Amino acid sequence: MVALLVGIILIAFTVFAALPPELVGFGLGWGADILLFLRGCLPILAAFIGLVAIFIGIADLKDKAEAKKEEKAIQANETKPE
Repeated sequence: MVALLVGIILIAFTVFAALPPELVGFGLGWGADILLFLRGCLPILAAFIGLVAIFIGIADLKDKAEAKKEEKAIQANETKPE
């Protein structure tokens, strides 16, 4: 419940900070600064997401290879005469 309340408060502050005071009569007018920040951090964020995707892909390939090895081991045990 606290997390929901904090989230609502932070979203309300974000909207308040982005609103231009000349247009609505209240707000901080940080809209241009927010857009500048987003334009600046977008390439870094894209690179970070790309790196995470690469690591996930590598882990997925390793998991698939391990699963194939386990499957072959199970098949070898099943066909092995006792």
